[in-house]
Amino acid sequence: MLRCIELGERGLGTTAPNPMVGCVIVYDQKIIGEGYTSPYGGPHAEVNAINSVKEKKLLSKATLYVTLEPCSHFGKTPPCSDLILKHAIPEVVIGLQDPHDKVAGKGIEKLKASGCNVTVGVIEAECRNHHKRFLSFQEKKRPYIVLKWAETKDGFIAPDKKQRNNVPEPFWISNTYSKQLVHKWRTEEQAILVGTNTVLEDNPKLTARNWGGNHPTRVILDRDLKIPSDFHVLDKSVKTIVFTQTGNSTNHVNGVIYELIDFSLPIAQQICDVLYHHSITSLLVEGGAKTLQTFIDSGLWDEARVFKGVTLFQKGITAPKIPGRLSENISILTDTLSIFLND
Repeated sequence: MLRCIELGERGLGTTAPNPMVGCVIVYDQKIIGEGYTSPYGGPHAEVNAINSVKEKKLLSKATLYVTLEPCSHFGKTPPCSDLILKHAIPEVVIGLQDPHDKVAGKGIEKLKASGCNVTVGVIEAECRNHHKRFLSFQEKKRPYIVLKWAETKDGFIAPDKKQRNNVPEPFWISNTYSKQLVHKWRTEEQAILVGTNTVLEDNPKLTARNWGGNHPTRVILDRDLKIPSDFHVLDKSVKTIVFTQTGNSTNHVNGVIYELIDFSLPIAQQICDVLYHHSITSLLVEGGAKTLQTFIDSGLWDEARVFKGVTLFQKGITAPKIPGRLSENISILTDTLSIFLND
């Protein structure tokens, strides 16, 4: 099952909103096939694993291991449980039952009813952690939320306005290697969110240009539609959702999605509700300080990744305060990356 998880990780950033499942097929204590979920719309892990087996006749004597319950319904692909039964695989070991209402034990029941010996709950905690994005979406009805920011050695997230250049561009606190790691993270999550001030001050692209992979959907908070149409986030190169309270579409940019919310009410939950409607299973919140603190105060976050650099600002915008459990500290040359979990 650990090998299944290892395989499933290869689908990170490409399978959503489907889960990144891993599957291994064993005969006579040897792995004869393995696979993981293809990019969204493609074959599931079980299909890829079964197709990888060279001697198909061995399947009728093999054991199939999979991180999540095989599906039993028709979606973009046929049910995986039907394929397992077609090849008469006698033993199926499942890490975790699928909470999706179209599956939710139906795949297990179908396999058992056809005479398959099914075991459920093998290293379940590890499988839950592996499927945390999918499970957050299914069980909490919101994306898995990762907060990220960089702060100076003296605890500031941004400099005093007088320290900035006249031309809007990012003011880097972390080093080049940390910056590249953030771009890797952007390929792993479905969407990335920033507030109005961050866009106006930095004019960011919010893409994963320093790492190979998919660009995340850009999610922008712009209550009064202050962001100029020639800024990077409105260039339509990447799917973009703008949250606003302005119903007048005069300033809308064609090709950008606009969603109305009430900024006089707590906004984090409203954002989660809309993103759930857009089938976004994970969200990377990159700033600014006010936006990050909004998610922290609402309790709507799962993980925080905080870089601490060696720069000193002495004054500026204070970094958010995170109440979560410190999971680990990682050194990235001159930076320290701290990972916090909202248990």
